[in-house]
Order: sequence, then C-alpha cells, then structure tokens
Amino acid sequence: MHKTLGGISIVLVSALLLAGCGSQEEEPAAVQSDAASREAELQQPEEMVVEDVEPLEVAISTHATLRTDRRLMVEGETNLPDGAQVQVTIEREISRVRWQSRTSVMDGQFDAGPFGSGSGLPDGGYIVRVQLSEASVQPRDVQARIGTQGEYLTGELVSQSRHGLGQVATYSRRFLVGSEPRRTRDQVTVVEDN
Repeated sequence: MHKTLGGISIVLVSALLLAGCGSQEEEPAAVQSDAASREAELQQPEEMVVEDVEPLEVAISTHATLRTDRRLMVEGETNLPDGAQVQVTIEREISRVRWQSRTSVMDGQFDAGPFGSGSGLPDGGYIVRVQLSEASVQPRDVQARIGTQGEYLTGELVSQSRHGLGQVATYSRRFLVGSEPRRTRDQVTVVEDN
C-alpha cells in the first residue's frame, strides 16, 4: 500500500511539474507587441529635441542694508530666469563665520536675510556671495533656459561646479559694516547703521 501511495505521489508531482512548464498559454499578438515596444523604449534613451538656446550671460548685483537690530538684509537683481534657486551667503572676514539662505528669483529680483546673530553683526569686513545652484536641482523651466548641465550659462561669473555637476554662476562682493568708513584700497561698499 505504501508503494502504491508513494508511486501515485511521484506521478502527481511529476504531472504538476510538467503542466506548469509546458502548458503556458500564448499571449495575443497585440499584448506581445505592446510589451516588446515598451521594452524597446526602456532600452533606448529618450530622444531630446535639441532647440537652439541662446547663451545667457549671467548678471547679478546686490545691495546690503543693515537693519536697526544690526542684522543684514541682502537684495539683488539678476537676469537669471524666474524660479532659479540661488544661495546667498554672508561671511565675516576675520572669523570666517557664515550665514546662509536659499531663495528664488522672481521678476529678476531676489532677497535674503536677516543675516547675523541675535545681537547683530559686529563692525568689520564681510563678503556677500550669491551662487546659482547646480542645474540638477533647478526647476524644469529653469533647466530649459540654462541647460541640464548649465551649458547655456556664459560670462565672467560662470565657472565649473566643484562637484563636477556642470556650470554654476557665482557673484561675490566685499563690504564693511560700521558707522565710520575704514581706510581701504580695494573696492568696498560701506553699510552704515540706520
């Protein structure tokens, strides 16, 4: 009896294995064709329509104002496209302490701040730096204008990203905070108490 049950079990298992392997139904031709075309799309890179994009010579300017609490506000103008993400950094020359803020360009303008500690900025020299973030983090509309690697950016403010992510634009300007202008030989803007 055991031999009969063992033999039946082997026959059933063999039959199930054969049924699972050999009796696949054929897919309709339309389904096979759709699957093949989807696979072909995945294997081939999407063709991008290459448009003739005019180079953008980047222009950025800033104006810094000291609030009554001695914290700094930065306003700027640029020809970067609306929605462009920029990072504004203020750095104290003596201590290298930095304050940063991300902001977006709107109607050719941007603003950031207030910068500084709660007690305000001490008198001294500072550097304001505005950097256009890499194209990979920019909105699609901005990427369309500047290029996916920033390749449409030109001008003296444009350089290669430190991380190999294409071109970026960086503007910097030195200024002094204090009520009395300091003696200096370089071009510097003095931001006075209001």
